[in-house]
Amino acid sequence: MLNSTSSYFILEVYIYVGTLRHFYFMITALLYFVIIIANSSLIVVICLNRSLHEPMYLFLCSLFVNELYGSTGLFPFLLVQILSDIHTVSVPFCFLQIYCLYTYANIELCNLAVMSYDRYLAICYPLQYNTRMTSNKAVLFISAIWLYSLVKVLITLSLNIRLTLCGNTINSLYCRNYLIVRLACSDTKVNNIYGLFGVVLSIVVPLLPILFSYMKILKMCFSGSKQTRQKAVSTCTPHLASLLNFSIGCLFQILQSRFDMTSVSSVVRIILSLYFVILQPLLNPVMFGLQMSKIRNTCKHLFCYKMLTGQRDLMLI
Repeated sequence: MLNSTSSYFILEVYIYVGTLRHFYFMITALLYFVIIIANSSLIVVICLNRSLHEPMYLFLCSLFVNELYGSTGLFPFLLVQILSDIHTVSVPFCFLQIYCLYTYANIELCNLAVMSYDRYLAICYPLQYNTRMTSNKAVLFISAIWLYSLVKVLITLSLNIRLTLCGNTINSLYCRNYLIVRLACSDTKVNNIYGLFGVVLSIVVPLLPILFSYMKILKMCFSGSKQTRQKAVSTCTPHLASLLNFSIGCLFQILQSRFDMTSVSSVVRIILSLYFVILQPLLNPVMFGLQMSKIRNTCKHLFCYKMLTGQRDLMLI
């Protein structure tokens, strides 16, 4: 059982903003609102249009659901903290937040890994794609990704709960697993070993199918026709952009966790720590929504239909 001298943690990164707190609150609330609207809209579009019930769009739907999940694990908490004068969080809620954010990160990378494999099959085996990657297989992949990530992070938390903590101050905007372990004054050998093992499972394993898939795609592009290269560019560009953006965010997280960042200004540290939970949910709907012609056309059709329906109702009135 987790032992500590306090039932709460103190978050010491928050800076005094005075009268600007309401401005920051409005900006944060606006970002959260845009994330909810953008991702929810694309989820609805994919669910309502039966022509989009294909593996590629099912993976995208899983990605958008995960963006909502990860954002909800952080944004409501940030909004409360911005308006509060005392930046504390209860121990149970802190571990719940860790669980949400870490499962979000695991699901995100695994989802992108499976999407890269899906793109490899579509580009390298276009005639066999419908038999190699069916909708049922896509659902199995998505289920496995979510179940694997939820169980993996649950094991991490179960190891942390048994620690004895000798402090309750966290140098962060929100709860992070590594910083909780650093507060422990009991043996953390098991936590460190599983943490290293978890990094391999969370980063190295998903990177293998990504590297394999894009090596095969590049080989096909060099030896294939111009049409094949155009198809590869159009389908892989948003995926590569999403993967690069998320990798940069994870890199910022690792740098902040493993290295002394006290020489860096607090504003820069805040931006770096929030990068992967803000930019990824904001950019993914834009990149995939604009790039995928089927999604664009469906959105236009639904929008035009609502416009025409609204005009007809006004004429009847």
